[in-house]
This record gives sequence, structure tokens and C-alpha cells, in this order.
Amino acid sequence: MTATATSTPAATTARKPQLEVVWTDPVTGRQGFVVIDRLVRGVASGGLRMREGCGLDEVRGLAAGMTRKEALHYDPARRYIPLGGAKGGIDCDPHDPEAPALLRRFLDGVKPLLRDYWTTGEDLGVRQDAIEEAVAELGLDSTIEAIYPLLDDPSAARTRLADAFAVTVDGVPLPELVGGLGVAESALTALDHAGLDRASARAVVQGFGSMGGATARYLARAGVKVVAIADAHGLVVNEQGLDVERLLLTRDAFGAVDRTRLRPGDIEADGGAWLDVECEVLVPAAVSYCIGPAEQRRVTARVIAEAANMPTLPDAEAALHARGVTVLPDFVANSATNAWWWWTLFGDISADSDEAHAMVRGAMRRITDSMLDTAEKDGITPRQAAQSVVERHLTAIEAAFAGPVPAPRRQEGKCAR
Repeated sequence: MTATATSTPAATTARKPQLEVVWTDPVTGRQGFVVIDRLVRGVASGGLRMREGCGLDEVRGLAAGMTRKEALHYDPARRYIPLGGAKGGIDCDPHDPEAPALLRRFLDGVKPLLRDYWTTGEDLGVRQDAIEEAVAELGLDSTIEAIYPLLDDPSAARTRLADAFAVTVDGVPLPELVGGLGVAESALTALDHAGLDRASARAVVQGFGSMGGATARYLARAGVKVVAIADAHGLVVNEQGLDVERLLLTRDAFGAVDRTRLRPGDIEADGGAWLDVECEVLVPAAVSYCIGPAEQRRVTARVIAEAANMPTLPDAEAALHARGVTVLPDFVANSATNAWWWWTLFGDISADSDEAHAMVRGAMRRITDSMLDTAEKDGITPRQAAQSVVERHLTAIEAAFAGPVPAPRRQEGKCAR
């Protein structure tokens, strides 16, 4: 394992990460990565992904995005004060039979970071229960153990979060819904901002896992017609609207739809055609870098809600903006999962689905409205408008918490979450 550390200057888009770790698996030779973009009060937050081809540059970009997601939700009136941003990645196909053992060895290799500095959770290709099972075997309380020193009452906080993870809504665990709810609310806000009728709007969703599935569910429940869903096996299309609830019930653990359960009128197509389906809302919810300069020419949507991390390349986003397409950046649109964890843990909300839904909807509508208003007023992109908020918040957080960082301390007992 190799690590490089850098200094942490004031908030700027050009700043270097605070820590980068490259881990090489002694069994397979595959590599894993951890990037801590920034520590705030001694801790950084960000998920762990697994995919073939994952590299350091990708994880570095994701970690910087986590710093933005955290800072975006800063509200000095709340108990939750944003953390720094971090991310982990493993270069492996999650369907590889060796993946579970590789995940465990990686977590063992970076255990000191998990214990004291890095709080993590599920991301692309990695399920939360798999991470929790692995860290329990390694003798850690939880994947968020590093945050315990910042809690006023760690035991009560851990119980509250564990209770929240046990909540289900229509048979689906609450943690699998809040992220997609946030994406959907951000997209619906953008539709309203553009004066587009929800009832006549069509949506295409690429990726049908936790994030994409929940986004499709809440868009459909708001009256938007979901006309196409892409998964790992291709595209399912119905111009009259897909039965999202039915498809959710038939998907497997990796978000693949059971083709034997499709309705008459549901058509199978090549997965690469997802950008060609006419729609008002496009939701890339699967992989990074999927909309480049060539792909953006195929986009018909008025709104792109980035449920995945870094799906739109900068040149493509500039071209989309020039032709009037609103791109809701990932660190805004998909930030609700991260915020919900911390709102619950710190006690801003209880382990209650109604409170969670209200908090997510309110926060995402406020943030998205403000971003779009600023972008329109100043003639800039939504990403630039949101980034300006992030930088103001980071400056305020650094000024408010410039004192000594709490020393890491171990907590007795175990916690599921």
C-alpha cells in the first residue's frame, strides 16, 4: 500500500486531495484506492464503489464531489455539521466470484482509515450489507466509526441510525429510497422552474438499482411518465409509460429487470439506445462518463438529473447548456442519501419515514431552486452556481470549526449501522 499526502489550502476547485492511498491485493494483484479530498473536524465521508477499470483519477474526482455534497447542505442551525469528502474504489467486476473476498481484503488493508478518518457506505457495485458484514469480521463497529468522536451521545445516535435503517416504505428499506427521492425532487423542481407540466413530461432512467429505481418511483408518483429504463441487459421501453412499481418488484439485487414479467406494450431494445428515446427528463443513474460530446447530441431532454456520479463530461455539459438543457450536477441531485445519514445520526430527524421524506423534499427543492435562480440571474451554469455555494459554506465551516480536532476514541459495543 502506498500513500501520498498533500497540504489543505483554502477552498478552491484547483486544490489537491489531502491523502491518496493505492492498495494492491496480495492475492490477485488488483488495486483499490482511497482518496481523502478534505478532512473537516478530522473526518471525511464518501462511499466505496467496485467496478472493472476503476482507477485513481476516478476516485479522486468522486472524493472532490463528496466534499461538495457535504458542504452544500451546511446549515449552522442544525446539529449536523458537514464533514470532509472522501471516496474508495476497487478495480474489479462486482459479479466476479472473487469480489467478496477482495472487498474484505481491501477493507482490512485500509482499516486504520476506516477506524479514525473515513466514513463510508455503499456505492456502485457494492451493497451496504456486504460492507457491514466485512467490517464486522475485521473487528470494527461500523463503516462510520470515525465519526463517533463528533457525536454528543454516540450510543443514542447509533441506535437512532440503526432504527432508521430498519424502516421500510412499501416493502423497500428507507435508505434505498432517500437518494432517489432527492434526485426526483430536484428534477421536479427543475421542471417547475422551466414551466413544464409534470403530467405531460416523460422520463428516461439509465440504471435501475437503489438510486435509479427510487428516482423512477418518485417521478412516476409525481405524474411523470417513465417511458424507458436501461439496466445491464438492455433497454425496456413503453411510450405509454412503464409500470415502474411492477418492474421494481421484479428486479434483482443488481437492478436488472426480469424480462419474463414485462407487460404487453413493453419493448426490449439495445441498451445503447437510452439516449435516443425522446423525453423531458433524463436520469443517468448508473456509470460515470456516459455523456460525452458525441452523446450529448442525441439528448432530447430539457433536464438532466445526475443520479450517478460524474456522468456528464465537461465539454458535453457546456454544449448542453448552450442549447438550453439544464444539467442538475451530481453533487446537488444525488446528495440526499449522504445528508439523510447525517441528519439522522446527529438527531436533526428521527428514525421516521415521514420526517425523512419531508426533510429530503424540502432541502432538495430549496437547494435546486436557489441554484437555478442564481444560474439564470448571473448567466452561468447550474454547476457554477452550486459550486459558489459550496465555496461559501466551506469558508464558513472552516471559520466556525478552526479549533482542535477531537481525538479519535473507541466506543464499546457493536452497532449494525
